[in-house]
Amino acid sequence: MTATTNELSAPAAIQPGAPWHGQRVMVVDDSAVQRSYLVSLLRDLGCGAILEAADGNEALRLLEGEQGVPLFLVLTDLEMPGMDGIELTCQLRERRLARHLIVVSARDPRLLEIIENMGSEDAAIGLLGTLLKPVQRDALEALLARAGRGEAAQAALPEHALPAAGELEQALAGGQFLLHYQPKVTMQSGHLKGLEALARWQHPARGLLSPQHFIPALEGTPLMAQFTLALVRQVLAQLTEWQRAGLPPLSVSVNLSADNLADRAFVDLLASAVQAAGVAPASLVWEVTETSVMRQLSQALTNLGRLRLMGFGLAMDDFGIGYSSMQQFARCPFTELKIDRAFVNGAAQWPNRHVVLKSALELGQRLGVATVAEGVETEADWQLLRALGCDLAQGYLLARPMPADALVTWMRTERRRLRALAEGHGNTG
Repeated sequence: MTATTNELSAPAAIQPGAPWHGQRVMVVDDSAVQRSYLVSLLRDLGCGAILEAADGNEALRLLEGEQGVPLFLVLTDLEMPGMDGIELTCQLRERRLARHLIVVSARDPRLLEIIENMGSEDAAIGLLGTLLKPVQRDALEALLARAGRGEAAQAALPEHALPAAGELEQALAGGQFLLHYQPKVTMQSGHLKGLEALARWQHPARGLLSPQHFIPALEGTPLMAQFTLALVRQVLAQLTEWQRAGLPPLSVSVNLSADNLADRAFVDLLASAVQAAGVAPASLVWEVTETSVMRQLSQALTNLGRLRLMGFGLAMDDFGIGYSSMQQFARCPFTELKIDRAFVNGAAQWPNRHVVLKSALELGQRLGVATVAEGVETEADWQLLRALGCDLAQGYLLARPMPADALVTWMRTERRRLRALAEGHGNTG
């Protein structure tokens, strides 16, 4: 076994701002031919020094010589003599020898799903994703791009604990919580059907923060009701503004917490706010998870029934990841079934996900509710969902969450591309 280091400069075609540009990486594969091929792909994508190893044991020896500085990326095969890719993944996590990981294999795709599941359960692994051999340049570049998104999010994380109640109270009083909207697109026509309202915190010192920075601190406190009502009022004002601007009728989905859902008085406040705004209840869809329903089951079922009688839409969010998702879905008056991204993303590639996705869609179709696929990121997954009869799609392939004032521009610039996707012509740009 021999290990080599290739000092590589980025080709002119690669933008210097790419997060992997000039970074030290490693390729681990027992096939010299495969190693050479993967090295050439990384070279084309603009990586810096590229280490090579023939199995996990050799990779660890080389990484231990890096003086404690983790590599930007380890790209490893799954099946190797000596130490396989699964054991290497565990060693990299435990020793913190690499910031990011990509696993490739020519074997049974279900083996790669083990790695995917490990990565989803433990963020410390730093898994960007998995790829079947032969690895395609575009697919590899798409995974590398996830490193940039992940590191940007990590950079925004406050170094201290979650915000205290006093800081959250000040943020609410100061109107620092705002909404971004992610489109939901009909798969048969490519038309915009609805939006999901997603909370953001415009922090005066840290910039725009995602929900992970503040929702855990709000949950279980009286502030959650104030927070939700403040966001609902923003949604109602925005719906009225869009209506005046002549936009086609849209529905907006808003997430309700377990505490919100179990509080009868809170449901009355929601209904009063909607009525005062003059917005039709059908324009609002309340999204709840299985966990929120199960937290206080009797009260949750009562309030779901009341909301539905008032004319609101109800969506079961993250369907499929709970232990009793099907049971809860069957007993509640939902109008939408939102299938979790864990079964959507990569379903065209992974047989197990395909089977679960198909079953979930068939359930929704038989019960006569709209089916919504979350986390649609590739055209392959879009085409599979369309062939399986999914109604609506939501994900980065279509649009990232955006401020309300960006929606009209998005509709105008993306209309042609979305129509082409719906007609099965692919992404025409």
